[in-house]
This record gives sequence, structure tokens and C-alpha cells, in this order.
Amino acid sequence: MEATLDLRAEARAHMPALPAIPHLNDAARATWLGRMVNEYSSASVFEGLAKQVVAAGLPPERARECETFAAEERKHGVLCGAVVEALGGEARAEVPERHRFPMHAEVSPVEGLLRNLLSISCLSETVAVALIGAERQEMPEGPLRELLSRIWADEIGHARFGWALLAALLPDLDGAALARLGEYLAVAFDHVERHELEHLPLNGTPPPEGACYGLCSGRDARELFYATVHQVVIPRLESMGIPARHAWAKRRQSRCDRAA
Repeated sequence: MEATLDLRAEARAHMPALPAIPHLNDAARATWLGRMVNEYSSASVFEGLAKQVVAAGLPPERARECETFAAEERKHGVLCGAVVEALGGEARAEVPERHRFPMHAEVSPVEGLLRNLLSISCLSETVAVALIGAERQEMPEGPLRELLSRIWADEIGHARFGWALLAALLPDLDGAALARLGEYLAVAFDHVERHELEHLPLNGTPPPEGACYGLCSGRDARELFYATVHQVVIPRLESMGIPARHAWAKRRQSRCDRAA
């Protein structure tokens, strides 16, 4: 079942001034429309996380931070839609119904929260920081880089929130809970890898002027994804006592186990 996401009215109030590169318009519109959907849809993820924070008995200000992150993701969607509008497109798309936010009721509220912090902040948002940061570095100065910088700064905050909360809550877990967290991490690794590869096609190689619109090489972005996992995510989780190397090695096996 699909629903319509229509951000045209809001997006038109934020359209950046863009250089005219007609032969890249179609690719740029498609890229930013996809980002609009992904960013705006992420708001529901942080709304679900806010509920988990409350259920885990954490201070109310932590839940409010998650609600702020949700508002930021909706704003990101509007800003991405503004780029679509500036390129002559429409900030409007049909979006599939999202899967229900996983509360992980089979474990304690704190352990369930940690699972989602791993998946959302420590994996997805950390990868987003690396990919957007690289794109921003290649982009020339101007209104679009300023727009992207705003999104990038918020994503940094989303990642830091999860890493800090993970570090604060992990010491309260026993060995069995840590082992379960490692098992879940294999599932989370599989999910983020499949998601990123789906959105980073190997044949996506724009010309050099594509950097003006934030178009990047799919092959280079894939390499950066794997570098971020191996050089940032896995070592940091290992330092916290989570068996991340083992989880990464088991990620595809977890897919087979779920399919069986």
C-alpha cells in the first residue's frame, strides 16, 4: 500500500539557487527526490525511538532529543524537496507503507532500545555522516553546499546521540544480554549493507560537473561505506565489548536464517 508525500508548498519556500546543467537535471531530480523520501520518512524512526526511551525509564529530556531529531528529519525532507523544485521537478512522491517500528518486546526495554540505537545511530546515521561529508567536500561553495551542510550537521548530532547513550547504558548489561546484542548486530549489519548497496549502484558514475548537484560515484560511495564500517563502526563497538567483527562475519548468515 502506498501513500503520497507532498512537500511542494513547503519546499518552494526554500529553493536554493542552482547552476544550470541541463544534461544532469533528470539524474539530479531523481537523486534528490529519493533523498526527500528517505529523510522525511526517517522522522517516524526517531518518534519510535522516543517512545522506547520513555519505556526504558530514561530521563524525559532524552525523549525530547529524539523528538527534535524527528523534526530535523522532516525538515531535511523539505530541503531535499526544495532542490527537486529548484531543478524544475515536483517535491511529491508515492511512498510505500513503512514497516512497523521494532520495539523488540522479547527483551527488556533497555536492551530493545540498545538494539535500535545500534541500527539507527551507530550504523545508519554514522554511515550517512561519512557519505554526506564526502559529498559535501566535493561540492563547490554555494547555496546547495550550505543546504547540505545543514543536513550533515544534524546527522552528526543523531549519530553522536546514539553512541553516547550506548556507552552510558552498556555497563548495566550482563553477559547474556551483550551476547544477544551481538547476535542482533549481525541482523542490523545485513540490513544496512543491503540498504546502502541498493541506493549506491555501481553504474552510477556522473561526470565531474555532477558534484555541483551532489551526484557522486556509486563505486566510490560503496568503498566509503565499507571503509566506515571497518575503520569506524566495528572498532568502536569492539572497544565497548560488543562482538562486532563476529557480527559482521555472520551478517549474511543471519539473512539465510531469517529466510529459512
